[in-house]
Amino acid sequence: MVRLVIFAFLVLALGYGFSWLADRPGDLSLIWEGQLYQTRLIVAASALIALIAVVMILWRLLRMIWMSPYSITRYFRARKRDRGYQALSTGLIAAGAGNALMARKMAARSRGLIRADQEPLIALLEAQAALIEGRHDEARAKFEAMTNDPETRELGLRGLYLEAKRLGANEAARQYAEKAADNAPYLPWAAQATLEYRSQAGRWDDALRLLEQQKAGRVVEKAQAERLRAVLLTARATEKLENDPAGARDDATHALKLAADFEPAAIIAAKALFREDKLRKAASILEQAWKSAPHPDIGRTYVRARSGDSAADRLKRAERLEGMRPNNVESLLLVAQAALDTQDFAKARAKAEAAARVEPRESAFLLLADIEEAETGDQGRIRHWLAQALKAPRDPAWVADGFVSDKWLPLSPVTGRLDAFVWKAPFDHVEKAADESTTISIDSALRTLPPVREARSESPANDHRIIELERAATIAEAARPSPKPPAPTKRAAEAAISPEPRPFFGGLPDDPGVRNPAAEPEPKTRLRLF
Repeated sequence: MVRLVIFAFLVLALGYGFSWLADRPGDLSLIWEGQLYQTRLIVAASALIALIAVVMILWRLLRMIWMSPYSITRYFRARKRDRGYQALSTGLIAAGAGNALMARKMAARSRGLIRADQEPLIALLEAQAALIEGRHDEARAKFEAMTNDPETRELGLRGLYLEAKRLGANEAARQYAEKAADNAPYLPWAAQATLEYRSQAGRWDDALRLLEQQKAGRVVEKAQAERLRAVLLTARATEKLENDPAGARDDATHALKLAADFEPAAIIAAKALFREDKLRKAASILEQAWKSAPHPDIGRTYVRARSGDSAADRLKRAERLEGMRPNNVESLLLVAQAALDTQDFAKARAKAEAAARVEPRESAFLLLADIEEAETGDQGRIRHWLAQALKAPRDPAWVADGFVSDKWLPLSPVTGRLDAFVWKAPFDHVEKAADESTTISIDSALRTLPPVREARSESPANDHRIIELERAATIAEAARPSPKPPAPTKRAAEAAISPEPRPFFGGLPDDPGVRNPAAEPEPKTRLRLF
């Protein structure tokens, strides 16, 4: 477009010039070697312009002839390079598709058409072909050669890192990742792997420093960086809790500012404040966290804030939390447990049944079984509630990569992933399958609850465990073939003649002991199994 405008401008300029000369006629005289040459001005200008054009054309032709060998060489070189890049592109596509034979063939062709020192993708194609064919030693050699070139250093380090992970060489993988992160902290894979490795080693300060570099380089988003920083600060506060409560308090409080709904940070901050005898501030932190999201660990920490409190004091604190979040299953279970500790069975039973109505789950029915055992001791009713607990959905727990933990951990023990634990119910499919049945489970459980039977402590027949043991012993004894009685020895005959000695306290023991099959015949037992 620019050339077209320039050409049009030149044509207009020439036309304007010729028209200007035509409007102003004149003669041009030239005396050269005694001869007079005279012509019109317009003719002389036209001849001059034609002469300039001829000179330019002759110069262009002479330059083209002079540069023709180089132009021909450049043409064939460009054609060869284009063929090489076409082969390289075909090889990379074949490597991505898993065609090792085509990738190897195209790698050899591209190496013959393009200089390998000018195109590092050839080494990458050869390494990929070696990986597809299972020649991992050759691939590692290619990746190591890439690390010597500043242009391909990051690519080589990533290849070596993946190979080390494949072989299970975690220490070598950590070194490759840290080297890549030091040279290029903007690499997401290197930064994430290094962050996890430093966290696994407990190097929380180095992990926090690396996270700041990632945030400055915009490797991670601001919200994600703040969440990870809160996790790292909470993990460091957990380690400081025993020896440095003040440091644990500062780290946990900072973590709460970054993630206000992070329950582990609130619990660690409260425990650190409890160690510093700052009960009111710790209680305020736990109350705010409880209002945000009731969590059983928060409730237990709040109720047992002071070790010297009585059961009645713990019940009052639990009822205070219930007032903040009424009709919540965690609040109801917390009050029920505190009421059970105070032997207030009516309140404990009412709160546990209310919790089971709000959300029927395992802990509610187990708590009802504990209440039944403490109040009545009726084994039938206890077994009834235990059976309901087996059928109920599981309680929420800290879950990460299929691993269920009773406490929060900063890293997954399965994959080492940072901030992997989530508070949820394990085995979601069981909860989904039980949704319809659990809506009426507490009502049906109360309707089928057996009546309270009078327990007689002097009779062992009331203990279901003894009944089960006696039944199993009877079955085993009936199934065992009766052995032939051994011949009586001389000592046994003398013992049979001599009178049985009586104990000094005047009577037989309450436990008759094990029956002697040789002394009395075993009665015939007929057992109906069905």
